[in-house]
Amino acid sequence: MVNSPSQTPAEAYAASQRRARYPQLTRFAAESSFEFDDFQVRGCEALEDGHGVLVCAPTGAGKTVVGEFAVHLALAEGRKCFYTTPIKALSNQKYADLVGRYGVDAVGLLTGDTSINGNAQVVVMTTEVLRNMLYAGSSTIGELAYVVMDEVHYLADRFRGAVWEEVILHLPEHVRVVGLSATVSNAEEFGEWLVEVRGDTTVVVDEHRPVPLWQHMLVGNRLLDLFAGQEEHAPGAELRINPGLLRRTEEIGGRFAPAGLRGPRGRRGAPSRMPRFRPTSRTDTVERLDNAGLLPAIVFIFSRAGCDAAVGQCVRSGLRLNGPEEVEKVRRIVAERTKDLPEGDLGVLGYWEWREALERGIAGHHAGLLPAFKETVEELFVQGLVKVVFATETLALGINMPARTVVLERLVKYNGEAHVDLTPGEYTQLTGRAGRRGIDVEGHAVVVWQPGIDPKQVGGLASTRTYPLRSSFRPGYNMAVNLVAQVGADAARDLLEQSFAQFQADRSVVGTARRIERNKEALRGYTSAITGDFDEMLEYVELRAKISAREKALSRQNTSARRAGTAESLEKLRKGDVIAVPAGRRAGLAVVVDPGLDPIREPRPVVVTEDRWSGPLSVSDFPSPVEALGNIKLPKHIELRSPKTRRDIASSLRNAGISLPGRQKRRAGANEDGELAALRRALRAHPCHGLAEREANLRWVERYQRLTAETEQLERKVAATTHSLARAFDRILRLLGERGYLGPASKGDGEDRVTEHGKRLTRLYSESDLLAAECIRHDVWKGLAPAELAAVVSTLVFEARRDTAGEPRLPAGKVVDAWQATTRLWMELTEDERRHKLDRTREPDAGFAWPVYRWARGESLEKVLTAAEANGQELSAGDFVRWSRQVIDLLDQIRDVLGKADPVGAAASDAVKALRRGVVAAGGA
Repeated sequence: MVNSPSQTPAEAYAASQRRARYPQLTRFAAESSFEFDDFQVRGCEALEDGHGVLVCAPTGAGKTVVGEFAVHLALAEGRKCFYTTPIKALSNQKYADLVGRYGVDAVGLLTGDTSINGNAQVVVMTTEVLRNMLYAGSSTIGELAYVVMDEVHYLADRFRGAVWEEVILHLPEHVRVVGLSATVSNAEEFGEWLVEVRGDTTVVVDEHRPVPLWQHMLVGNRLLDLFAGQEEHAPGAELRINPGLLRRTEEIGGRFAPAGLRGPRGRRGAPSRMPRFRPTSRTDTVERLDNAGLLPAIVFIFSRAGCDAAVGQCVRSGLRLNGPEEVEKVRRIVAERTKDLPEGDLGVLGYWEWREALERGIAGHHAGLLPAFKETVEELFVQGLVKVVFATETLALGINMPARTVVLERLVKYNGEAHVDLTPGEYTQLTGRAGRRGIDVEGHAVVVWQPGIDPKQVGGLASTRTYPLRSSFRPGYNMAVNLVAQVGADAARDLLEQSFAQFQADRSVVGTARRIERNKEALRGYTSAITGDFDEMLEYVELRAKISAREKALSRQNTSARRAGTAESLEKLRKGDVIAVPAGRRAGLAVVVDPGLDPIREPRPVVVTEDRWSGPLSVSDFPSPVEALGNIKLPKHIELRSPKTRRDIASSLRNAGISLPGRQKRRAGANEDGELAALRRALRAHPCHGLAEREANLRWVERYQRLTAETEQLERKVAATTHSLARAFDRILRLLGERGYLGPASKGDGEDRVTEHGKRLTRLYSESDLLAAECIRHDVWKGLAPAELAAVVSTLVFEARRDTAGEPRLPAGKVVDAWQATTRLWMELTEDERRHKLDRTREPDAGFAWPVYRWARGESLEKVLTAAEANGQELSAGDFVRWSRQVIDLLDQIRDVLGKADPVGAAASDAVKALRRGVVAAGGA
């Protein structure tokens, strides 16, 4: 926004005109340490012009500048701005940034468990907090001018994405929304929806990375370019895989056994003398990057245990990436960040080993870390005091931790249910952290090669530019009662019809609707191609179809009747009866040596044939009922395993003088069916039966019928998609009405009203919101002590990781009874959900009940974690803190819903106090 020495007079005049038109942007830009990119300028200008704005740009491109300009405008206008983020850690980070710029008095923070200066002009918060404020009718909403929605592409998240759409739909019209999104390929579609529901919205899309990104593969100890002679960021560049890389991977790949084979014969039993591939050690990888000047780096390992192991390997190898002065800085920051941690817990937290790794410039970062540890790692990395971080993909979710290099050890991750390949969008999200604006000239993405990884596959991930944003929005119980309470059911349906999910669903059937129209046009063509009366031809075709269907039905009936008759005849056979086996390899005479009767299954008589074969026969061996042709005397005890016994029985059979019967004539008219005969007579008498062009016309009619059936199926699909959210909403309302959360309006205006039970549900924000409301309503938690209540409530929020779940353990006594009552309510609820065709509420999980109970009783962290481990449960300190805080969150809601005067409300309040201590209460989110 300043004049450049190279500007022409005309350009300088245009720049001065722009400064005059956008005075606030001019002031804001003057305070910045760098010149804004074109997309940042366009976004800010749209805001100052009074528009909402959606900015889609790559990670690290600087789209938050537009969000920060909204903060600047709010302060300049004396109005409020809410800056929302998807996760607490990002809220904390943004709060610190804004406080550094505008001071502590101007900025507040609300993250559910943290409340600082909530009435400030600018408040940073998680998106859920804003959603709850909107439902609660907070008075501050009236003073709101701007809402920044950072990482708005989170609305695709299947667990929490609905919150973003709820906020966008509920915000008053006067509020301008600033959406900041990672690059998505359907940004225009998302922008069109925002225009539809929010009014004038400017869409700014920029795919240019401010710091070019180079793609590499690490093959052994050699770092090779992925693409040949092309910069990854060059627009429209035709990318070609580096031939040298292909040769190298083919050469090395041929020396080693494929992944999955183990030992001399391999895991699958296939012989293999080839050596097993051993990847480059993580220490060697880090040293290779260090020697190439590619640190700091983030190494993504899609496993918590893998991250911790990598840190341990580097420390044990003696790797040091920090000098003495840096070590002292690390110690100071660590001491400051962890000062609230109880000294007695430091050992069980692994504090000393963690600090030693940090002093060496090495760290791990994953969801299992203590929040204070994670935040310390983030600060040290940003300050350049940690040179390599081994992280799970959770680090890619918005935290501002750019690096010079990003390394991917694998291209497969565990998504909670199965191991799946990375998508192009995930690959871009992860590697997008490479290249620090204003620090690095270029960023680097490195994939570590191992047998089975094809450079062409990596090239496809790196070059694909299709990352569509798909809505995960769907109505839930809490949303439903809040909507009914605020606007009524009819208006709520209209609101749901405006969601991005319905917008996309309706668009998805546009092509189907066109296909239906094309089909109908073709159907009209088919009717005109038929000579003669079309309706008569259609009638004739339907007669033929009825005849065919009747013949098939009779065939099935005859088959069933024959089988039943044959089975009945086999049941009558006795030992020594001689029968005829009509066909197959055993055709001929046979003598029954064991009737093979079974009270449950069909009989399977054991026989000996003339050629001495012995074995069981079944109903399928006989096309018609069996009759005994005679009988021969057999020994009382028969040893069929003896060849002599079988030979003697076969000899007796041949000498018995019994011969095979001749073919029996089929009785005329046995299979005659009156309905079938009538249909055939009607066919012969039909006017179309004798037409010369009958068969040609019938082919057109049959095409007409097939296309009609296809068209009707497509129409059903369109009908199911259109208004799908409103129909799901109605199913929820019916269930809530049955259970007493909604009732008929007293004035008889046809609208549902929210009952007292429903009002409680409006204030319960949980994945198991209705189950929590049912437990409160039915008093299943009444009489529980605070620690006992914490244990039972934990079952509604905790969800064990599949790879770490131990056998749940519950405290004896009242907890078991309350847990069983909670589970019974869940079973009743899911049965109703099944009946109403709704998503099932997740089953309560008791895996955290014992640890949280012991913590609420005042036991030490070491005892709690040791007991969990002894129970076969892997529970890290970070997981313990995270789940404890989620239990606290739901207990807080229960306390607020019931009040402290209620026994359960009072127990919830006391439970929160008991849980919020030590590491659970220490800093970090």
